[in-house]
Amino acid sequence: MLRMIVQFLVTAFGLWLAAKVVPGVAFTQTGSLIAAAVLLGIANAVVRPILVIVTFPLTVISFGLFLLVVNAAVIGLVASLLGGFVVAGLWAGIGAAIVTGLVSWIAGSLVPEPRREA
Repeated sequence: MLRMIVQFLVTAFGLWLAAKVVPGVAFTQTGSLIAAAVLLGIANAVVRPILVIVTFPLTVISFGLFLLVVNAAVIGLVASLLGGFVVAGLWAGIGAAIVTGLVSWIAGSLVPEPRREA
């Protein structure tokens, strides 16, 4: 449960930072940011794995760079479902995917993995 809350906070921070850094990404209210973080978590758990499997040949051909397009598409899907979250085009979505991915990667390196008992 704690790990899920931390992941939500990291996603929300990544989206907030993307709105500040990437032109074309914006939120109208704080509630939209929170809703976008929740929906992005759900979309990453449900929709993204399907897209990764379907686009696997393109991902292999592009040496994994096509995953940025997949992540941008998931962020764009969330933006289309929310009225207060705007992603203006593919490049803004790719920029948001890069920023949220970097924030998640940095947070993942700072937060230790929980130890599993055998």
